[in-house]
Amino acid sequence: MKRYSTMMSVLVTLALPVAGSCADIPKAPEKADTKVEAVAPKAADAKADAAAKAPEKAESKVEAIKKSMSTSGHSMMMGGTAPAAAGDTNPVGKVIETMASGGYTYANLEVADGTKTWVAYPVLETRVGDTLSFKGCMPMGKFQSKTLNRTFDSILFCNAPEVKGAAAKSAAKEAKKATPGEKIKVEKATGANAYTVEEIFAKSGSLNGKQVVVRGQVVKVASGIMNKNWLHLQDGTGNDKKKTNDLVVTTTDNAEEGDVITVSGTLAKDKDFGGGYKYTAIIEKGSVKK
Repeated sequence: MKRYSTMMSVLVTLALPVAGSCADIPKAPEKADTKVEAVAPKAADAKADAAAKAPEKAESKVEAIKKSMSTSGHSMMMGGTAPAAAGDTNPVGKVIETMASGGYTYANLEVADGTKTWVAYPVLETRVGDTLSFKGCMPMGKFQSKTLNRTFDSILFCNAPEVKGAAAKSAAKEAKKATPGEKIKVEKATGANAYTVEEIFAKSGSLNGKQVVVRGQVVKVASGIMNKNWLHLQDGTGNDKKKTNDLVVTTTDNAEEGDVITVSGTLAKDKDFGGGYKYTAIIEKGSVKK
């Protein structure tokens, strides 16, 4: 028992200096010093950081434009670099060249001072001679369209344009279209070789291989089949059950559903093109007049 007490005394004696040294550790001052040292460099380098971030902001703006182009569908044809120098971002001009590719329509505009400007916008039927007006376009330099396999020195990416006279054209086109459920009634063409749709079917035997003229309303269009446009004409004559009320015309001319047109061409009887294209009467090599 005496031996045990002696050992405990020795251990307590040895532990006292260790405990004293632990209690003297200046923990709080060290934390304060650490904070001061951490803040001081930041304050000293604030101006340097601001100067370094300036070019980064300019660069990020370019990247933002590229990202916007990509998310809007231009990823199919992206290849442009930085935005071109801003010129007229609200161009108005006449179309002298146009094409469509990659989900966009491209048009070369001749503006008032005679200069030419390429623009790209969401797909829209555009024809040479149309006058287009744009607002708030975004310029791009050295833009590569992969779908067109072409690089534009400069091009403007725009929203859909205003087309001069578009509203009037649309109203006129709608006026030509028959009201749903309303029976089609178109006056017979005048002049030599003029017939109604019903007369052409009735006289197809004697008219086979001869020139005929017919006037009617386009009720259906199939474009680009066997390098031809296939127009279905009705004038209100004939019988639907007997299939003598709908006359097909093949032509390289263009027409749209609802158009009232006069067609002249060669009548063919019992024409079989193969592949299910068989007609008791059809006008071939038609010439369209609106």
